[in-house]
Amino acid sequence: MTKKDEPTPEEWREILASYSYPEEVKKTKGRRGRREAKREHREDVRRRTKEWVREERRRDPIRPAGALVIVLVILGLGVGARLLWPGLLGESHKGDRVTATASPTPGAQDEAPAATPSSPSASPSSSAAVDLSKPDHVAEEAVRIYLTRNPPKDQDHTASVLRAEPYMTAALVENLAGHTDPGWSKLVSRGGVATVSTVKVEPAGNDLPVDTPIRVWRKTTAKVDVEGYTNYSETTVLQVELTNGDGDGWHVSRILGL
Repeated sequence: MTKKDEPTPEEWREILASYSYPEEVKKTKGRRGRREAKREHREDVRRRTKEWVREERRRDPIRPAGALVIVLVILGLGVGARLLWPGLLGESHKGDRVTATASPTPGAQDEAPAATPSSPSASPSSSAAVDLSKPDHVAEEAVRIYLTRNPPKDQDHTASVLRAEPYMTAALVENLAGHTDPGWSKLVSRGGVATVSTVKVEPAGNDLPVDTPIRVWRKTTAKVDVEGYTNYSETTVLQVELTNGDGDGWHVSRILGL
């Protein structure tokens, strides 16, 4: 899409504002009741997405190249589990070699399910503290993590959302998790596994608000390499808003172009 064909900021705002929960969710009495109703609605969206994925896989069986990728992933997980967590295979006497990870904060437990020790897709918040001091770095890491996807292991698009959660606001995480992503559906239909090789971050164009001490816009250009039924690379351009209103670091608050 050329810059001339891109929607204006007003059109982007209309697109983002067009989504709303069903009326029965909005009319649910009580803040807790509405929160539960929204959660159930998001779970239903995820369930229907999984059903669609299963149907796509049934209609278009995996090819040898895709099967090879899955086999290699499974073998890699087995070897990693044997080396890092020998207790899982009965070698409990070597358990002293396992290092403890930091416990997630109560807020993080509310937002996302806890990651198991054997999962290589654990959120960065469960290891070292992330660097939120520079907006360009935050934009680069958020886009890189969000666009890195492995459908056979992730199961649905929310897995990459949760991995990128430390770099995003809570509202954006909820918004992305509650909506299906066309890019994910395209990747699944092609039996692909996506990795991001490069992410270029630069100031946004003049059609977006100017930078302030607490809010900036950045243009990110990511090169995504896909291995699947056919191998290919594509370029994804996103306009990213970052905020630092409470002084605890920069976080991505909006993404335009998904």
